[in-house]
This record gives sequence, structure tokens and C-alpha cells, in this order.
Amino acid sequence: MAPLVVLPTFNEVENIATVLERVRAAVPEADVLVVDDGSPDGTADLAEEVGGRLGAIEVLRRPGKAGLGSAYRTGFRWGMERGHDVLVEMDADLSHDPSDLPALLAAVDHGADLTIGSRYVPGGSIPDWSWHRRMLSRWGNRYAAGVLGLAVNDVTAGFRAYRAETLAEIDLDHVVADGYGFQIEMTYEVVRRGGRVVEVPISFTDRLRGDSKMSGRIVVEALVLVTWWALRDRVLRLRR
Repeated sequence: MAPLVVLPTFNEVENIATVLERVRAAVPEADVLVVDDGSPDGTADLAEEVGGRLGAIEVLRRPGKAGLGSAYRTGFRWGMERGHDVLVEMDADLSHDPSDLPALLAAVDHGADLTIGSRYVPGGSIPDWSWHRRMLSRWGNRYAAGVLGLAVNDVTAGFRAYRAETLAEIDLDHVVADGYGFQIEMTYEVVRRGGRVVEVPISFTDRLRGDSKMSGRIVVEALVLVTWWALRDRVLRLRR
């Protein structure tokens, strides 16, 4: 395989060197693309410096914040144009452990079209979350999977690997969601095309340095979009 790890960043100067070093140690064969949305803290500069030392790390600078979904779509296109056959997405804040990357890639190598690093399968965990945050996430996942008919436990997970052939079948220009909604929409698109989804257990930890980019608006957007997709597709099925 020729994997590409896509790392969207905005103000991750405290984490970027560590995550790049750990990715390189976990998957020496992988290339890395840092998609930086104009971080004023110098994240892109430090990523380029680390890339010069470690090799096979590119930095794509964008002029300003355009959203997580947009960063991944840009990274996926970049990787497919350069012949990468597996595209990995993960956070740059060390909430996703790079040591789990070999397991995600192995599942694709064994036939998965999408591998999800899952918190909600046996062996998965979220050790630092409060019970109410855990409950909100669990029921949000169950709602999204239920209304969309997805046999997936963790549809909002952001640590995943796609087979490039599967991504090529999806019109990324029409994938509009951001944040949690982007992860759900991409899972839905893979399943609708008959793709095979495999979940591997991970331990998800909250960031230790820097500020979270997630907001209540992104959660609400995801719930609204999920409901709309379910209603839209049921109406289309009835018309047929």
C-alpha cells in the first residue's frame, strides 16, 4: 500500500511536532500531508521544519479557516492525484494514537473499503470523558446510524482509513458537511455504494495542549443533516 495520512491543523504548534514524529514511527512507509488553515501560531512553519528532518511530509497552506470537511476533501484529492491508494484521516491534537495506524491500514489491506477507529466496539474506550458527555456521544451515534440504516457503532469517529478506489466513486464536491456531520456523511456514502466498513477498537483521549475546535453548532448541524438525508432518501425510494 501507499498510504497518505491527512492532518488538518489550525493552531496546533504545541502538538504538531510530536504527532508527526509518532506517525513516522508508527507507519514509516506512509506519507503525510498537513493541511493548515492559516494558523497564526506558526504550525505550518514548524510542520515544514519537522518534515525536512523526517522526510515524506508535505504542508499545504490555505489562507484561512475553511472547516474540517473541506480540509479532508482537499487532502483526499491531493493524495489521489499523486497515486496514494489509502487515505487516512486523523486529528493533530494527539487524541488519536498514531500507534493504532497499522491496525487501520491492515484492515484496508484485508478488504475493507473504510476502516474506522471505533470507541464503541469491544476494546474501544474513552477513558477521560464524563458520563453525560459519553451518553451524548453514544446516543448521537445511535440516532445517526439508526435513521440512516448504518450497521456502524461509531459513525462520528474521525480516525479512519479509506481505500482510494472507494473515495473515487464519491463526488467530494457534493459532500457538504463539516465536523461530526462530515464523518457521518462519508460513512453513509461508502455504505450506499456497497462498501465494506470495518471498525477496529481505539482508545480516544482528550487533547492535553491547545484548544478544542469543536462547537455546539457543528453538533446541531450534524443532527439536522442526518435527519434531512434520511427523509430525502425515503421520499426518493417511495417515488421509485
